[in-house]
Amino acid sequence: MAKHNGVRNTAQMMVISSVEEWFSFKSLLQNCSNEKHLQLTFSSLGSNQVCDLAVDGRSFSLHYAELKEDLTQEAIRQAIEGCFKSCTDRICTFLLLIEGGHFTKRERRMIEILQAHFGAEALKYLVVLSLEDGKVAETMDDALLELITTCNRRYSQITAAAAHEKLCSLLDTVDQMTGYTEAMLTEAKRRSTEDAAMRMLKEKEQVFKIMVQREEERRAKEMEELMAKHAEERKKEADEGKTFEKGKESLEEPVVSHRDRLQLQMNATEDNDDTKKMSVILLGLSGSGKSSALNLILERTGNKHSNDESSHEAPQTLCCERKQVLAAGRKLVLVDTPELWDEDEVEDLELVKDCLLLSYPGPHVFLLVLQVGRFTRGESELLQRLQKIFGRELVEYAIVLFVSFDGSQKIDDYVMEAHATLQDLIRKCGSRYYVLNAAKSQNALSCQQVENLLSGINKLVASHGGRPYPVRRFTEQELQERRRGIEERKEGALEMNYLLKDD
Repeated sequence: MAKHNGVRNTAQMMVISSVEEWFSFKSLLQNCSNEKHLQLTFSSLGSNQVCDLAVDGRSFSLHYAELKEDLTQEAIRQAIEGCFKSCTDRICTFLLLIEGGHFTKRERRMIEILQAHFGAEALKYLVVLSLEDGKVAETMDDALLELITTCNRRYSQITAAAAHEKLCSLLDTVDQMTGYTEAMLTEAKRRSTEDAAMRMLKEKEQVFKIMVQREEERRAKEMEELMAKHAEERKKEADEGKTFEKGKESLEEPVVSHRDRLQLQMNATEDNDDTKKMSVILLGLSGSGKSSALNLILERTGNKHSNDESSHEAPQTLCCERKQVLAAGRKLVLVDTPELWDEDEVEDLELVKDCLLLSYPGPHVFLLVLQVGRFTRGESELLQRLQKIFGRELVEYAIVLFVSFDGSQKIDDYVMEAHATLQDLIRKCGSRYYVLNAAKSQNALSCQQVENLLSGINKLVASHGGRPYPVRRFTEQELQERRRGIEERKEGALEMNYLLKDD
């Protein structure tokens, strides 16, 4: 019998069994109730049943909660806990009833629920009692043998004929056990809560992995669709280009003739071989770094290195400027421009005429200048605006030039991680892009960057057979009138305008 505070008390056992096995056990006990050494009393305690037994002056109490087949696992768990708490001193052992040594699926489930609620250590306080008055199994199930081994071989068989002897043996077994306490139950619940939280965390982690995988698959699918769309657009552009080439053949000669006459008028006093010139127009929003890029190209082609930290942070450009340098034995004309539209996004026709005048005999190349780390709505609409001004074919003569003022990020990484709109802009420009680091700390690196840019410009010009971009926006008369207006302002010194200045 169990002991509590040093006093021998009635041992309390919680019965784990199905309804059928409990009734079989009750019947067995009732058949033996006439024996003088055995006394028993049945009663109810709430929804639980209690059987008080006295054997040779030793007493113990059996507590049973009715566990029906249709109960959920949670309902069974609550019934078992209620039965455990009905034990007055909360110290007890567990009694598993089976019939004839048969360890069925039903009993396995009972053991699983017992361990889930009371912890794996509950088996240390378990006694297995087999009712042998019915059909007896020929051999023990392996799972039952494993359970008996786990509960330290506390296994007994009982029949109506030998009930007295077996009940005494059961009491002896219980006397040797310390009993399962409520403190053990509290600890088991704590561990169960932690285990449940860990399982939930792992489930969430698994769900997250699945979500990430699906997102990657979605993005991969979108990328395939985007590539297919880009391929279709390129094919469409190529078809339109062929159509344009056929249409421009009849206009090629008049355009070339017009440019020759215009150059003769603009540079009558110059002794230059225009056939060896390349002209580049720098286009972009205010603050994008056009002037800084131009100054850097001028310095590096002249083999100069500036020690002034702010030398490349040029002031805002207010009008078109023309610079000329000798690069790889060929004259390179660079035309710096302000924004070609006002605050209301209205095109400034005079500025457009200026940059075309200054870029003669071109333009051969358009440099679309963007600042690294800045891509606003204005930049996203830049290409569309420039195509409205110069024509849709501008992209065939365009190079994207990134200007960096800190040099903290590699340009290829920046482009790969860039907004889809920026990537689309680069793609439309034939995926031609370069970078110039205007930071003082990048002086040595910028020399190679300028060489790479000039090489890219030469390749693009060569791909068009050295022919300039065919601008049909203005007539020869319109450009001549604009040129005369510029010369009159220059001669009259009415304003500081360096439109026709060559270095």
